[in-house]
Amino acid sequence: MEILVPLALFAMIAALVIVPRYFKSIERQKVADTLRVALERGEPLPPELIDALQTDTGSKGLPPSPQRDLRTGIIWLGIGVGLACFGVAVSFEEADALYPMLGVSAFPIFIGLAFILLGVLGKSKSS
Repeated sequence: MEILVPLALFAMIAALVIVPRYFKSIERQKVADTLRVALERGEPLPPELIDALQTDTGSKGLPPSPQRDLRTGIIWLGIGVGLACFGVAVSFEEADALYPMLGVSAFPIFIGLAFILLGVLGKSKSS
């Protein structure tokens, strides 16, 4: 039973990486099939579609902005604070769990603070 917890942790991490890539590849395959059928029929492709296929839009096609950095930072900060609160709650039952959970929560907290700093610096630079 003790082996299930680490296995579940690594399986969850793998699922978080593999599942989105799998669905993205299915979506790309459907687009490729649609394009193939359109080309076989001799239909012209709009230039916007060709430009969209050639450019890598990154995450959801949104350009980086200070406001987006602030939102991302607040989300990361919330995740870190949530993990810290979870560690405090678990420590009522298991006292030795507090410090490791606070250590784990420090990573998303500092990532969030870095994004917030980038957002604030980006706002002052664009002004």
